[in-house]
Amino acid sequence: MTFSSTARQEIKNQLQSEHYDLIVIGGGITGAGIALDASKRGMKVALVEMQDFAAGTSSRSTKLVHGGLRYLKQFEVKMVAEVGKEREIVYENGPHVTTPEWMLLPLHKGGTFGKFSTSIGLKVYDYLAGVKRNERRSMLSSAETLSKEPLVKKEGLKGGGYYVEYRTDDARLTIEVMKEAIAHGATAINYTKSQRFLYENKKVVGIEAEDLLNGDTIEIRGTKIVNAAGPWVDEVRGKDYSTNNKQLRLTKGVHIVIDQSKFPLRQAVYFDTPDGRMVFAIPRNGKAYVGTTDTFYDKNKATPQMTTEDRDYILNAIHYMFPDVNVSEEDVESSWAGIRPLIFEKGKDPSEISRKDEIWEGESGLITIAGGKLTGYRKMAETVVDLVSKRLKEEVKKKFPASATKHMPISGGHVGGSKNLPAFIDQKSKEAVQYGLTEAEGRKLAGMYGSNVDQLFKLAHAYSGSSEASEVPVTLYAQLIYAIQEEMAATPVDFFIRRTGAMFFDREWVEKWHEPAIDIMAKLLNWSEEQKVQFTSSLKKELKNAVVPVDQQ
Repeated sequence: MTFSSTARQEIKNQLQSEHYDLIVIGGGITGAGIALDASKRGMKVALVEMQDFAAGTSSRSTKLVHGGLRYLKQFEVKMVAEVGKEREIVYENGPHVTTPEWMLLPLHKGGTFGKFSTSIGLKVYDYLAGVKRNERRSMLSSAETLSKEPLVKKEGLKGGGYYVEYRTDDARLTIEVMKEAIAHGATAINYTKSQRFLYENKKVVGIEAEDLLNGDTIEIRGTKIVNAAGPWVDEVRGKDYSTNNKQLRLTKGVHIVIDQSKFPLRQAVYFDTPDGRMVFAIPRNGKAYVGTTDTFYDKNKATPQMTTEDRDYILNAIHYMFPDVNVSEEDVESSWAGIRPLIFEKGKDPSEISRKDEIWEGESGLITIAGGKLTGYRKMAETVVDLVSKRLKEEVKKKFPASATKHMPISGGHVGGSKNLPAFIDQKSKEAVQYGLTEAEGRKLAGMYGSNVDQLFKLAHAYSGSSEASEVPVTLYAQLIYAIQEEMAATPVDFFIRRTGAMFFDREWVEKWHEPAIDIMAKLLNWSEEQKVQFTSSLKKELKNAVVPVDQQ
C-alpha cells in the first residue's frame, strides 16, 4: 500500500473501525514475527510501531542469524539447541535476506578457546543445531587457518575451527516478515505510539495511540494485547496497572565499518579479545564490519551512539587479532549502536546475562515478551501466539490452528527455497534487460528483493522512459518508489538505513544522492517545507553520528 497521507489515513480508519483478536505493540522482528504467525492462523491482527519498523534493536544487530556458540560456555544448552535449529528455517524462508557464512575461529595459546574444547564444542553445536552434513565444522591446522585468513595473528596460533553461521540484513528481514504478515491480513502502521491502555472490568481491551507524524489520536480495540516493544517493554508495562517484579537490563553493542582497502578481510572471523570477550569481523560488499561491544546502557533508547571508548575498544581488538592491519579512527566510515533488551539478572556482567526470552502475563491480561535473539524470532512468535490462541479460546470461545510458519516463505522469499535462489537470480538478471536495466543491475536487485523484484523492474522501466530520468540512477529510483509504495518508508532515514542499508555500507552513495532522493520523497509524500527541512536534518545528523563519537560532538 502506498505510504501517502491518504493511504495512511485509510489504515488509521481501519484500525479504529474494526475489533481485533490481537493488538501488537512493537514493530521490530519480534512484533513482526508475532503478527505473521497470528495472521497466518486466521487471527485479525493490528500492529503499531512508534518509530519506523525495525528502527530499534532489529536494525542494529551484528546482522547474523547465529546459534550463539559462546552460550555453550554458559551451559545454555536448551537455547543453543532451539536457536541453532532456527537458523536454517530463517534461511530457507527468506534466502534473499539470509546467506550461509563460513566462520573462522582462530585458536591461540592462552586464548578463550582451547583446541580440544573447541573441537568438542563445535561438534556439540553441530549436533544441537541439527547442522547439515555439508556445513558441519572442521578443525584446521595453523597453516590451514592462515590460508583462510592471512591477516590473523600468527604468534601463538595453534589452529582454528571452521563452521557455518548465517549472515543477514536484519532490517530487511524484519520488513519482509512484516510485509508477509500484511499479505495475510494484518494491519500495521509505523510512527504510531501506544500512549495508554483502555480497560473494561480491569481487563485491557485496547490502546489509545498517537500518530507521531501529524498528532492524530486513534483508539484500537482488541481481545488480547501483546507488548513486544523491545527496549521499551518496561515503559509500555508501566502504563498498565498490573506490573510484576520482572525488569529489563539494557546493554549496548557497537559495530564499526572499514573499507576493505584499509582492512582487506576476506574471511569472516570470530575471535577473542584480551579481556576474554568475543568479537566478529565480517566482510560485506567491499567493507569489513567489526563488533560488538557489550556495556550496560541507561541513556536515550531511540538514539544510542558510539562513544570514543567503544570505537577504541573495537580498533584495539582489530590490532590485537590482526596485527598487520594498520587502521585508525580516520578509517571508520560508519558505525551503528544497538540496545539489547535483556532480562535483569542481579550481579551479572553484560556479556553474562542470558539472551533467552521470557513471556509473562499481567492481571490485566496484557502479555509481554522480552529478551531473546534475532535468530529465534519465529519460535518466540509461535510461543506467544500459542498463548494468545489459548486465551482467545478460553475468553471468547474462538479457536485457531497451530503455527504454520516453519516452512512458510516471507515476502520476497517465494523463490522455491535456497537451492533455487541462484537460478532465480540468473533468470531475473537476464529479464532485467527487457526493462532497460543491465544484467548487473538486475542481479543486484533480484538478490536483494527476491520474488518481489518484478515490481522494481516495472518501476525502473517506467522511470527510464520519463522526463525525470536524469535525476537519479534508475535503480535508486525503483528502490525509492518501492520503499514508499510497498514498505511504508516515510523519511529519508527509513530509506537510507533500513530499506537499503546504504548508510552503513555505501556512505558515498548516500552522500551523492540523498538530496535528489529527498526531493522525490518530498514530492510524492506531499511534505511541507518544514517537514523537508526536518527530515533532511535528521539524515545529516545520522550521517554525522555514524562517524563522530557522541562524546566528541
